[in-house]
Amino acid sequence: MGEWSEYFEDFPEENPANYVGNRFDPQGAAALRAQEAKVAGESAELRATVKRMAEEGRLRALEKQKQAAK
Repeated sequence: MGEWSEYFEDFPEENPANYVGNRFDPQGAAALRAQEAKVAGESAELRATVKRMAEEGRLRALEKQKQAAK
């Protein structure tokens, strides 16, 4: 017997990644994985934007503190 991936190519109904809920749906499972990847990418971009904005705000607050101390 070869690799597991070869087995799943021959018997796709045995691959748990091809199920949506308890229903065998390879196309639906692929679409779901694509949507999850898209959401993950968008979430990462948003987290980076929020982090950048927070850092900019922190730097502005430090600058105001320095100016107020003068």
